[in-house]
Amino acid sequence: MSKRFAWLFGVVVLISFGLLVACGSNYNPSSDGLVLVASQGSALIETFSYNLYNGHLSEIANTPIDTSSETCVLNGIPSSLVINPAGTYAYAILTTNSLCPGSVTGLQIFKINSDGNVPTVGSPVSFNPENVLLLGTSTPVSPAPPVVPYFMVMDPSGKFLFVADRATSAPNPAASGTPQPTSDLYIPGAISVFAIGSGGVPTEVAGSPFFTTGTTNPPTTLTQAGLDIVSVAASPTLFPKIGVNGVQNSACSTLTPPTTEYLYAVDGLGNQVFEFQVNTSTGVLTTPPNHAQIPAFATDQTPAGVAVDPCDRFVYVSDSLTNKVSAYSICDGYATQSSSNCPPSPLPPDGSLVQIAGSPISLTGSSNGPGPLLVDPYGNNVYVLSLLSNTVSQLKISPVSGSLSALTPATVATGLGPVAMAIRADDNWLFVSNYGTASAGGTTVSQYSITPATGELSVLPAFPTDNYPWGVAVK
Repeated sequence: MSKRFAWLFGVVVLISFGLLVACGSNYNPSSDGLVLVASQGSALIETFSYNLYNGHLSEIANTPIDTSSETCVLNGIPSSLVINPAGTYAYAILTTNSLCPGSVTGLQIFKINSDGNVPTVGSPVSFNPENVLLLGTSTPVSPAPPVVPYFMVMDPSGKFLFVADRATSAPNPAASGTPQPTSDLYIPGAISVFAIGSGGVPTEVAGSPFFTTGTTNPPTTLTQAGLDIVSVAASPTLFPKIGVNGVQNSACSTLTPPTTEYLYAVDGLGNQVFEFQVNTSTGVLTTPPNHAQIPAFATDQTPAGVAVDPCDRFVYVSDSLTNKVSAYSICDGYATQSSSNCPPSPLPPDGSLVQIAGSPISLTGSSNGPGPLLVDPYGNNVYVLSLLSNTVSQLKISPVSGSLSALTPATVATGLGPVAMAIRADDNWLFVSNYGTASAGGTTVSQYSITPATGELSVLPAFPTDNYPWGVAVK
């Protein structure tokens, strides 16, 4: 966790900020947006405000000017970061790190104050470990291996947090005499689920973490690394309402939203996306109806991200090895279901995915190594972050078929090493955190305004951040 102390770099940062930020650093919720950035260099959350009319930026707290010598501010290294729909609380995954003595892995809650500051609320909430059996036995792995949380989303209702837990390994307590006589045990990935209670406090739900074996079969260790859950996305039980700009309206604005919720989880090693049903009262994940086990749907090679259309029509998965996006219709029987992609069935619809014609869809332009992707809040566009080309692909959704077509230009540039992105609920602003390197001139967040009629991104000046920004969230 290196820190940059060179006086010359400090001067450059100060000059850059002087050019980029608006006069004053006050945050006015009625006229300003708020950007939160998870810095892994100092292990803290930075806050910036920006004018909703022109995008001009102001620093609020923990910005590079005040954190040049800070380390290990939080009780762990922050990564994935989300804000609840009400804009009152933020949540960050913290990970223990040997360079921060006493650090822990857990969920940290932050209160978003009216002045834009985000103080911590309580201590990090720990994750339940994985209760896994040794392959071919009824013996639990002991001690129970900890989860490795990676990517987090909040469901559109703001009731639950879903965390993608990576596949990992653990020392084998019995390297012989079991069906897996190796020095390491391969532990499957899973999904941790937290319910949001009073005061925004998250509590892990009963049975979490949940495995792709469902509730009928106990999870076991694997013979090789597998079931690497890298991304999750939940279907909506709330639909977007009419926006400030009429052209942003989706066809679902006047429709009744579904009462059934599904969670889609991407397995980056198995080239598949799993489907769980979500209990909308408790957050517990179960096998969808009509299935004896958790269903899986094929993707292209090495999927990395998943996003669900806010109108409950389509699911999109980025395929990082082939520079493509797999596109699916959600077949759940609701009014937004595709009549052409979801054929009539004697069984009730169950949230299954059907690949649309032409899927997987090739990304054009300079896209290389697609990772995180998101659908805009009105269901008109898909934005795909390409990690190897330092770009964002911008695509238009066909509202009938769900097919994607590239806008012009097909890609816009980010900073060096993009890792995460967030879009404001009004569909007017998008931000990308750029992990970068010290030798390449610093780390930044890229800022874009969105043209309401088309979804096209207009590049604004990137702004410098503290070292190694990872998660980014916007209010």
